[in-house]
Amino acid sequence: MSSSGTSSPVARRVLDWRLRFGFLSLVWGFSFLFMKVGTESFAPFQVTLGRLAFGTAVVAAAMAVKRERLPRGAWTWVHLTVAGFLLNALPFSLFAFSELTIPSSLAGICNATSPLWGMALSLVALSEDRPTRRRVAGLGIGFLGVLTVLGVWQGFDGLDATGTALALLASLSYPVGWIYVRRTLAGSSHSHLSLTGAQLGLATLQLAFVTPLFTSVPTSFPVLPLLSVAALGVLGTGLAFLIQYELVAEVGPTTAQMVTYFTPVIATAAGVALLGESLSWSTPVGAVVVLAGAALTQSRPRAAGSPTVAPVPDRGDTGLRERPRTTASQT
Repeated sequence: MSSSGTSSPVARRVLDWRLRFGFLSLVWGFSFLFMKVGTESFAPFQVTLGRLAFGTAVVAAAMAVKRERLPRGAWTWVHLTVAGFLLNALPFSLFAFSELTIPSSLAGICNATSPLWGMALSLVALSEDRPTRRRVAGLGIGFLGVLTVLGVWQGFDGLDATGTALALLASLSYPVGWIYVRRTLAGSSHSHLSLTGAQLGLATLQLAFVTPLFTSVPTSFPVLPLLSVAALGVLGTGLAFLIQYELVAEVGPTTAQMVTYFTPVIATAAGVALLGESLSWSTPVGAVVVLAGAALTQSRPRAAGSPTVAPVPDRGDTGLRERPRTTASQT
């Protein structure tokens, strides 16, 4: 790995990894609140475009500081275009549309189902990812948790089916994108930062093309929604990518991916406390069951004599995550 992809031990000690872990949990948890506030004044496509533009600017600035170059090779750019769509443009847009009709807390919980989708897909698409009893049990438990969140025994009474389906499709888009990236960019010689910058930039271009076709220029720019979109991009996308990569490089992907289990809790607390969203007993109970199932799908038996520290992810990971197994989705 090149020196541009890592930070020195001195730089890492400036801010303890636990503080960065907590900050990452907060910004990803609050991302759903930011989307909710943003869509109150702007169209979902506009919120997503602003988010990607701000996030790309942050990563581009980091690339300039580290003197990183954009990737080369026509097929690399083709694969990054698809990755940008599946991992950024599509899920970000779907979540923004879903929050037009569902609470931000429910969107955050739907996001936590991504490891469950990933587990199911990997059994079909990745021949080397063999199922175990524990992981299959986790998939079943997670599915029961989703049904609990949705209140299936009540016939989904009071639940917007379209908005919930969009949020679940957004969470499904992440593992589809990870599997695609794993199959196409796993051996890339480019750095994580370079690939991520290109991926976000391409996703921004996709939204820049789509947004004018389906929306009109806003007549006003209210301060609070505008700040929410800016925070969503600068903190929840650009800075979050950089922090997540540093965490993976410093403490390993297994520890870094634990942020998954804090994000829906923070999203729910923020939605209830700051937006006044209602919360029935089935939502937090189901969320706990979903997270328990997701944790089981991520578990792997440790081989005798194997090291306890997880390896640094390979250089082809444009999502700044470990690809050999499905991990948490960023929002």
